Amino acid sequence: MIYALLSSVSGAASSTSSGSTCYDLKAAYQGSACCGATLTKATDYTVAPSPPPPMSFGTNICAGNKPYHASVTDGVGDGYFYNTNCTLESGVIDVLEQAAANVTAGYQGEMDSGARAPIDTHYYDAGLCPVNVHWHLGSEHYSAGEFDEYGSGPPHAGPTQTPTSPGGASVVGTSVDGQRRGYQCHFYDAMDARFTTEYDWKHCVQTKVGETYEIHWPHSAAGACGTPFQYQSPFYDGVFCRGGIITLSPLNTFQKIGVQGQVFTIVNDEAYYYPDLIRGMLVDGNFGADIAKYTGSTTGTSRDNEMCSRYTPITWQVDRKCHLISASSFDKMCADMKAQQDDMSMDLHPHGSRPLVSSEYAANNQGSLRQ
Repeated sequence: MIYALLSSVSGAASSTSSGSTCYDLKAAYQGSACCGATLTKATDYTVAPSPPPPMSFGTNICAGNKPYHASVTDGVGDGYFYNTNCTLESGVIDVLEQAAANVTAGYQGEMDSGARAPIDTHYYDAGLCPVNVHWHLGSEHYSAGEFDEYGSGPPHAGPTQTPTSPGGASVVGTSVDGQRRGYQCHFYDAMDARFTTEYDWKHCVQTKVGETYEIHWPHSAAGACGTPFQYQSPFYDGVFCRGGIITLSPLNTFQKIGVQGQVFTIVNDEAYYYPDLIRGMLVDGNFGADIAKYTGSTTGTSRDNEMCSRYTPITWQVDRKCHLISASSFDKMCADMKAQQDDMSMDLHPHGSRPLVSSEYAANNQGSLRQ
């Protein structure tokens, strides 16, 4: 395997899942201006054999642990966790707080969250560990001036839904590869090759240079923390892996489950390479310097402002700023996902974005995380 930026070599062919092709080797040789007289010259490439298959650790203790029912009577579940109408026929709200919300500093939702306060420390200080990583096309959250209806990205043909935003522009709701596109950041420049030169992806699927993505890292106190089965797909298996920790009575989901959210625009520029995206939100310098915290729900396109999630309340911690990240950082994350004991292939592509949650379903407990 050649570990380097083969995509930077013009015309390089894609590598197989087990190693680099002969064309890749040739392109790397030529791209480094190697010749018979310079065989001792150091290059930007490292040649190493493909790693062997990982050892087996036995039964996945988290598999199938996603709950659908709060109780089962005579073999029949109550369907507690199924999506449900956000309101009764009378118009009375019939759910707890939802996500993704507006995280602009100073924003407050209209739903009284009562004593359901978000976790006010970093998740590791509260005994939670990351149990999954996945990303959404565009941002599901809204942050004015950072990722909003005035952002932009690569043009795509496709149907457009009515924007559910405090301004509304046509980029919101566009269908890309069959997925609903959320908000975009303000970095994209069609005249800058960093945003338009596609990367030679080896591991991520349907992920594109120039696009904005919101990465989510679900965390849980009931995860298989520190074991080979810590990371799971679907993420619900990891969140609810161990029993006796998360309860509905007394309700402690907002204390035991949390999600980190951070928004990026992908560039083909190795100055923005970060090798450990699988581990959680970047917190360094401007990364993670301004984090919104609130209680909400799980997201995804099966929910909107008519159909709501019952996996609620949970804590959200969302970076209010957008950041640039290299395509190779995402591809390294996908490679790390492939190396996990559980099959994470369902999360190697961007998921669609839920429309922005209306204020009546957003909690009134938003604040900034203590740093």
